[in-house]
Amino acid sequence: MRALGGLWRWRHNPLRRRTDLAEAWLALTAMVLILAVAPLVGAVVGAAAQSTLQESVRDQRAARQEVAATVVKKASRNGLLDPDPESASGRDTHSRVVANWTAPDGTAQHGTVTAAIKSPVPGDHFTIWTDLHGRIVGRPLDSATATTHAVLAGFGAAVIAVGLVEGGRRLIVWRMVLRRYARWDRAWDKAGPDWGRTGAGS
Repeated sequence: MRALGGLWRWRHNPLRRRTDLAEAWLALTAMVLILAVAPLVGAVVGAAAQSTLQESVRDQRAARQEVAATVVKKASRNGLLDPDPESASGRDTHSRVVANWTAPDGTAQHGTVTAAIKSPVPGDHFTIWTDLHGRIVGRPLDSATATTHAVLAGFGAAVIAVGLVEGGRRLIVWRMVLRRYARWDRAWDKAGPDWGRTGAGS
């Protein structure tokens, strides 16, 4: 609204300089870009991110499966892997165990894994995520998390677009102000020697 007000104020003002009108037009252009282009950039980036992430969700769901594993024994302690016994955290409910499981392709697997069991004993059952050959993998990305990431990407792109537009406007105004000051300095240098003299028109 300030941009529209500036254009209206300078429209027929006798004190209007060309730079005043240029600044008002620049502000109006920046406002239009911020209100129209920035949301469009955010929507395009968000849609592209959503498409890519949802494709990744589908690929991960096709390549990863949740299988049942059985505890054989608790894995040997490793100071680098165990949480600090003095601290309480979410890791306290997980244990390193040696387990058996059957891969989706039907092969028997055996290895050390992390089980969501606080005090595992042989024979306990838990679930793990594996690839089609039984190798341990992380939990696949879910659709809701992918959508959240896409929305954040779109919002971030819109914010960056707004920052670029406003930064460009401020840079142009700064250059215009510098030129204006340079013109004033040149005009003052011309008028300075005659300033205050009788008959000099001052």
